[in-house]
Amino acid sequence: MTQKLFGTDGLRGQVNIYPMVPEIALRLGLAAGTYFRNGHKRHRVVIGKDTRLSGYVFETALTSGLCAAGMDVFLVGPMPTPAISFLTRNMRADLGVVISASHNPFMDNGIKFFDNDGFKLPNEAEEAITQMVLDPDMEWNYPPFEEVGRARKIADSPGRYIVFLKNSLPEHMTFDGMKVVLDCAHGAAYRVAPPIFEELGAEVIKIGTDPNGLNINDKCGSLYPEVVAHHVREHGADLGLALDGDADRLIVVDETGRVLDGDQIMAMCALDMMERNELPGKRLVATVMSNMALELFMKDHGGTLLRTPVGDRHVVEAMRREGAVFGGEQSGHLIFYRYATTGDGILAALQLMRLMTLKEKRLSELAALMDLLPQVLLNVHVERKIPFDDVDAVIQAKKTAEAKLDGRGRVLLRYSGTESVARVMVEGENRDLVEELAQYLAETLRTNLK
Repeated sequence: MTQKLFGTDGLRGQVNIYPMVPEIALRLGLAAGTYFRNGHKRHRVVIGKDTRLSGYVFETALTSGLCAAGMDVFLVGPMPTPAISFLTRNMRADLGVVISASHNPFMDNGIKFFDNDGFKLPNEAEEAITQMVLDPDMEWNYPPFEEVGRARKIADSPGRYIVFLKNSLPEHMTFDGMKVVLDCAHGAAYRVAPPIFEELGAEVIKIGTDPNGLNINDKCGSLYPEVVAHHVREHGADLGLALDGDADRLIVVDETGRVLDGDQIMAMCALDMMERNELPGKRLVATVMSNMALELFMKDHGGTLLRTPVGDRHVVEAMRREGAVFGGEQSGHLIFYRYATTGDGILAALQLMRLMTLKEKRLSELAALMDLLPQVLLNVHVERKIPFDDVDAVIQAKKTAEAKLDGRGRVLLRYSGTESVARVMVEGENRDLVEELAQYLAETLRTNLK
């Protein structure tokens, strides 16, 4: 079986175009239910979604397949991806399912799974489920009729998640007197994120909290931090928080309106954890996309940066393997492993505000600890994902760019795991040279990967 369904972060695509069609979702429910059914006990699965209109389609199809396979389904409605990871553990479920396409526009949707410990599924589990879904002759091992599953809505899931997040802070800590701009991207966090910060005493200026099924990520959220930056300056806020559609990542804006990415947040939090002896081995885990400045920052403070392939799943796998407790991605997926098994944008925001409160410093002061090297990221649409090493022109262009950087920068070419896009990353000390080389490489890909 050579065909794949799952990418770097689950199944994803445009709605009503293969593979994001109801038949595949139904078979995914049957396959996942079959794979995780173990014995004659009652099996439980938690299903959450973001605010896309198409969520109803896939929620119903998945529920049908899972119930037919003998799973009791708990429907929690729109909730952040990390909330489903937490609720899967909290409710002692066998499986968690998220229906979301994260930061993608509303016409896309996706499906991803968590195991009973709240971790994303390993490759072998995804491959076994894929084989069942795509096998036209698959004979489903249906349970007896009296063991068919039930589906019910769970009303108290937002409250459970809110309490869990607040418990990640020191007892009695509040954010009294702090003004926060919060952009929920009209997505999954719209009903849980604002109350958390309000209950902790912050004044919250809300953006992106009126979903209509079609406006998720529409000129708001983590892909458009300039919107939050504008409101921070307009309202004189202490910081701005921009979540994506499923709230598993965070981009931050300081009080001056300057946008901070995941690398800068990791530097601040990692240094604090090292000072408190809460970063075992002084190890931070990040991906190949993280800025070289983060690697140098960790080295200067006696620590180590471990790099992984792109994707928060790879970061978590490395953290588990190396015994690390903190890691993340430049894009804002931040994993505080003492509390969560996946990236959580709200949790990351709370930990950052905890740091500001205890240090009694403005965010711009904390962020000044590390200056990023100039880095340019470009996306190039491609028709085919040909291995770069199979294209002579691309090999030569990369060698030319690296020669011009003369060992004082990096070039990274990779394909997106969720889109028909090649990504170009160039970083170095000279911004003009970095921009020139990034454009040169992008044009080479554009010309040779048609």
